[in-house]
Amino acid sequence: MESVDALEGALSLGETLARARQVIRMEAQAVAALEDRIGDGFAGAVEAILAAPGRVIVAGIGKSGIIGRKIASTLTSTGTPASFLHPVEALHGDLGIVGNGDVAILLSKSGQSEELRGLMEYLGRMGVRTVAMTGRVDSALARHAEFVLDCSVAEEACPHDLAPTSSTTAALAMGDALAVALLLRRGFGRDDFARFHPGGALGRRLLLRVRDVMVSDDVPALPPHATMRQAVVLLAERRGTVAVVDGDGVLLGVLTSGDLTRLMEREEHFFTIAVSEVMTPTPRTTEPDQLAAAAVGVMERHGVMALPVVDGDGRLVGMVHLHDLMRAGAV
Repeated sequence: MESVDALEGALSLGETLARARQVIRMEAQAVAALEDRIGDGFAGAVEAILAAPGRVIVAGIGKSGIIGRKIASTLTSTGTPASFLHPVEALHGDLGIVGNGDVAILLSKSGQSEELRGLMEYLGRMGVRTVAMTGRVDSALARHAEFVLDCSVAEEACPHDLAPTSSTTAALAMGDALAVALLLRRGFGRDDFARFHPGGALGRRLLLRVRDVMVSDDVPALPPHATMRQAVVLLAERRGTVAVVDGDGVLLGVLTSGDLTRLMEREEHFFTIAVSEVMTPTPRTTEPDQLAAAAVGVMERHGVMALPVVDGDGRLVGMVHLHDLMRAGAV
């Protein structure tokens, strides 16, 4: 990227926007280049962390420290206990959080950070396994680490090639890749994620089930031989969706206000028509234990406002409506 020093005066708005787009391209290229570096060192780091009886200690200074804090947070929220340790504070009393069963991830673009040197020496004496996340695989940090994750970039997105931009984005992406790899190796699923995030919208989406929201008492339903005269009343009273079931309660189809409207457009005398001739015979359904958010997804994909809830034998047990799901926080 051309240095700003070489330009005369301030950039125009058009030039500024063009350079902003260039930043996005450069950072995207830096992240894409990491894909080919996911190899033996990465696999070794994953297995070492999985086998460790302790936690992950993440350390870095400056912008690397900020990225390190985020990586530690992501690891913890996806099932890998982690703590951030400031390298300077570590040498002034905070080393007490490090145990010999831990694994340390050390971040440094140059790999020559003086602040990390003392910490590396201590970790070596403790027998702590170390992972270097660095932009220089020939650096002192990389040479002394057991596993090296190459986060090097061709250049920073900063026009002076000075401010950490592409390099911090690459380190963050590598940390996310590590966290997801560990999540997958642990078999960490939705229910585990929900336990770690019980509060807020995310917790509601992961914990809320269809059974928590569905209408299960006096579910609007008709037998297949019922007439459209009966259906009109029920559709008007019960939010525009009626299930059609057989004598055992097995779902045969669904009748909606939309079906009624289309019927009225083509049939002048429709009251005596059986609902079985008008219903949708293969409706979209959900189950009581299905995630409420997944039910919302089905409704959005297929343009419906309600889903019949059926058990394992296909029997109608309830009806769930989009508005109720939205009020419950499933969206």
